[in-house]
Amino acid sequence: MKGIVLAGGSGSRLHPVTRAVSKQLLPVYDKPMIYYPISVLMLAGIREILVISTPVDLPAFERLLGDGAELGVSFSYAEQAAPNGLAEAFLIGAEHVGDDTAALVLGDNIFHGQGFSTLLEREAARLEAEKGCVLFGYPVRDPGRYGVGEADPSGRLLSIEEKPARPRSNRAITGLYFYDNDVLDIAATLSPSARGELEITDVNRAYLDRGDARLIDLGRGFAWLDTGTHESLIEASQYVQVLEHRQGVRFACLEEIALAKGWITADQAYLLGERQASSGYGDYVMDIARRAGAATTS
Repeated sequence: MKGIVLAGGSGSRLHPVTRAVSKQLLPVYDKPMIYYPISVLMLAGIREILVISTPVDLPAFERLLGDGAELGVSFSYAEQAAPNGLAEAFLIGAEHVGDDTAALVLGDNIFHGQGFSTLLEREAARLEAEKGCVLFGYPVRDPGRYGVGEADPSGRLLSIEEKPARPRSNRAITGLYFYDNDVLDIAATLSPSARGELEITDVNRAYLDRGDARLIDLGRGFAWLDTGTHESLIEASQYVQVLEHRQGVRFACLEEIALAKGWITADQAYLLGERQASSGYGDYVMDIARRAGAATTS
């Protein structure tokens, strides 16, 4: 499975902050926002990741992430010249996806929960063996503000509605999507919506009409956070701060995930932490590397 992080857009709801910097480069407590969606793809076992952003912002992402080799992954980059819709990611990323299945995650979505890596790896493996798409739903108090999915007890998707006046369920469709390779052909046939965008909902409806869409419920024990407003950005930072301080662990730590997956060694992880040793984040990476058996002089 190949991964795509869509990190474009103008971030207009966060102006004036995002007039000078991409929203996905803003800090969510102790790390850049884009670390969180990248961590989701890495937790799913995905090592080839395409970052899509604006022509202006893309060089900053390249400076931050590099080619990914030090994490045992591969980052590549592509431009989305204008905000033409989420589904355009599959036109831009068609060569990146190739003949594989694909995972798309939005650059401002944060996911956290016990057993998330196991869930993601299971669904990614299942999609390799079966046709279709996998959407991830999250219960919300006000579903009328979201795209809403309705599923039967087996998880088969029955309906999708955009901001319905009378929602059929309370499951909001989150910004994480798994697709088989047909998504490339489906995206290529789309026409722009009334607002001039290639809509991801139209992609999902194509799978729904074929009976090939499933909805995985991220319910109790999971958190899904959007960071598109000043208020939600602060709330997400507070959520991360409280969890990390109470539990003594850091989530969305890319070095830790790479080490746990066996993509880098403990010694390599220690060196990555040492480069950032003047920060608490770097100290944490060195500490987990020591506990994993890194050979250090300290």
